[in-house]
Amino acid sequence: MKKVVITGMGIVSPVGTGIDYAWKNLLDGKSGIHKITEFDTEELASKIAGQPHRGTEPGDYNPDVAVDPREQRRMENTILFGLTAAAEAIKDAGLEDYQGNKERVGVSIGSGVGGISTIAETDLDIIANGSRHVSPFFIPKSVVNMTSGHVSIKYGFGGPNIAMATACATGAHSIGEGAEIIKRGDADIMICGGTEAPVCPLAMIGFSAMRALSTRNDDPEHASRPWDKDRDGFVMGAGAGVLVLEEYEHAVARGAKIYAEVAGFGMTADAYHITAPAPEGVGGKRAMLIALDKAGLKPSDIDYINAHGTSTGLGDVGELIAVKELFGNGNTCMSSTKSMTGHLLGAAGAIEAIFCALAIRDNIVPPTINLENPIDEVGDFNLVPNVAQKREVNAALSNSFGFGGTNASLILKRIK
Repeated sequence: MKKVVITGMGIVSPVGTGIDYAWKNLLDGKSGIHKITEFDTEELASKIAGQPHRGTEPGDYNPDVAVDPREQRRMENTILFGLTAAAEAIKDAGLEDYQGNKERVGVSIGSGVGGISTIAETDLDIIANGSRHVSPFFIPKSVVNMTSGHVSIKYGFGGPNIAMATACATGAHSIGEGAEIIKRGDADIMICGGTEAPVCPLAMIGFSAMRALSTRNDDPEHASRPWDKDRDGFVMGAGAGVLVLEEYEHAVARGAKIYAEVAGFGMTADAYHITAPAPEGVGGKRAMLIALDKAGLKPSDIDYINAHGTSTGLGDVGELIAVKELFGNGNTCMSSTKSMTGHLLGAAGAIEAIFCALAIRDNIVPPTINLENPIDEVGDFNLVPNVAQKREVNAALSNSFGFGGTNASLILKRIK
């Protein structure tokens, strides 16, 4: 069986753009959630979000480093976020001027809602001005697979080119399926991840109508509070995470830096409800068990779990019950980095896999901030409240669960 490893990573996130900047802010417990200022929020129930800070200082999001400014008008933010994260990951992996067989390099970067802001804005434009003014770039800006397409075209990668769209499990599914493509011999390298730009009136109104979003508008930095009794919904987030996956022997042969092995991947369906998780997280628990089995690990081997942990009533409880049943109160700890980033929907699983790889690299786990009044189900389980914890991390698990009852669990482990 082929072994798949991570050789490059890139991130655009509310806590920073660039691996080093995002990771430092995460470990410092800094929230990236603020009031929305890009559009009028007067009519919105939720007026806060986690968004990349655009600028030219280190740690800022600057798409000019990845995309010619003249070309950016042809692209949606979903694509620009993904291209910026991919550029960092590809550089990190030493693949900017790859001289190997590019037909053996594929791309799998998905999105949960794709170009939703472009779709909404175009519809309003048609209503106001008629159809003659619709941009010829409307469809290429909107469809989910265009980030994968742009990465392939920019770098000449001619291998498998796909895009997942599995709601909030998209990023994790993209990574897991990318690893499977390598294992079955269809590629040597896969550029994998998720990207999302959902902070627009239509998406905010839609999720608010479901009563899914936090309305702690006067205190945005404390709005995302997984497992806290005072939580009132998730906070929308935007950004992208991209990882370079590579067959182990191929990576060693070219002298690549290796972060961790993608050791296990499990996916299941709740088969229960379109938005609510199955009681006691049974679907997510099965995904974790499958990932453990594929990794050849026992629950006691997992040192850290990056939870789906969105700060919703049912989701937080179900995942916690499942994790406690499976892992007990032993060595394993769990935190939700969404307490700082918000929920990046289709990009969440990708940035959280990056955080797991960095936890393995540095033997430190990021905190769950705003955990001040834990729900009763927490008991004495270690949710890394408010302060990062130094601890040995040889294996980490990342959970991503999505609407429609889709579940994904990834296990990363240290290469020894």
